[in-house]
Amino acid sequence: MNDTSDMVHVFSNTELTVTHLKNILEDNGITSLIRNDYESGNSAGFVGGSYTTIDLYIQKDDEAKARPIIEKFQASLEK
Repeated sequence: MNDTSDMVHVFSNTELTVTHLKNILEDNGITSLIRNDYESGNSAGFVGGSYTTIDLYIQKDDEAKARPIIEKFQASLEK
């Protein structure tokens, strides 16, 4: 999954919540990528983004399969 041009943003939240959704997607055969701009910026000597917002990306080809899982996960957060 080195080519990120075919990836689509599907979710943003705290690192713990995003990691939990990433694990659920992987349990369903969907590979995902966590992007943390704040941490990347810190490593490079810059500060960018919010330290509490982490983004989750998946392959465009997996989006139809992932959407119901993501929607169910988001609904569980609202309870």
